[in-house]
Amino acid sequence: MSAHSGAKIGGEFALIRQFFHQKTQHQAQVDLSVGDDAALFRVAHGQQCVVSTDLLVSGRHFFADAAPRLLGHKALAVNLSDLAAMGAQPLAFTLSIALPSVDEAWLADFSAGMFALAQTHQCDLIGGDTTRSEQLVIGITIFGQLPRGAAILRSGAQVGDDVWVSGTLGGAAYALDLLQNGVAHVPELLRQRLEAPTPRVALGLALRDIATAMLDVSDGLAGDLMHVLRASNLAATIECDDLPMPLELQELPQLEAWRYAVTGGDDYELCFTAPATQRAALTALSVAQGVALTRIGLTTAGAPNITWRSQSNPAHLAQMSDWTGYNHF
Repeated sequence: MSAHSGAKIGGEFALIRQFFHQKTQHQAQVDLSVGDDAALFRVAHGQQCVVSTDLLVSGRHFFADAAPRLLGHKALAVNLSDLAAMGAQPLAFTLSIALPSVDEAWLADFSAGMFALAQTHQCDLIGGDTTRSEQLVIGITIFGQLPRGAAILRSGAQVGDDVWVSGTLGGAAYALDLLQNGVAHVPELLRQRLEAPTPRVALGLALRDIATAMLDVSDGLAGDLMHVLRASNLAATIECDDLPMPLELQELPQLEAWRYAVTGGDDYELCFTAPATQRAALTALSVAQGVALTRIGLTTAGAPNITWRSQSNPAHLAQMSDWTGYNHF
């Protein structure tokens, strides 16, 4: 992990030693960690390396006054979620951070939140970069491993597969709307969905021999499911009445609740397809892991598109035809 920031606490490398140096290594494959020009790690025999990266920018991906401990958690969580979406075991990550200034209390809380989640998933920080910037920017690249050929890709869905999602949808987007509109008391569980998402790593590992295609819902179900459908050259029918939503969304007018569940980002739940023969296995897996798994639809032959259905209120469906997920540009 190198540095270019003008820190006043003993220099850039003192900043790294104080806030970004793990005292223990969880992975035996890590041969060289923070402190050199590059890190060295090994992937176990017969395994493939999985790499993903995410960039978080102040004012776009998080509020400028976001709690640093929660921000440290989320910065790593969104990357762990990418590994979960492929059924990969986390190994290590690098952190690059651009800081407007050096605030020791902020850095201590940020690194504590990040390392607490890293400890949970036995994932080592092995390098990165620091620099000064007018804006706070956080970039994490994460590395994982899985048996050769075992990755759950977006392109593996088959005609007649069930479409499933973990957890609930729309809570993070609803919390964001409430905060942006100045609501003073946002329900704690909704804020947690937005600020401290739970990466479904254990679930992703368990789905290796069950799911045919998978991704994490980061930009909204409508947009993310389309990635699977395009990659697999399939269509899908989704039952809006079956969408799993937090209680707070269920209390909203139905069309508004569906909009959050279908288009809202930042859920970091897993959306996957699986043959109908796996329904019993998935019910058992849901119980074993304590994670709700909900069957919301079916893949069908045809050009990639999503057909929304509802028995409770079909009049809403015409308004949903142009709903998409979050677009960064």
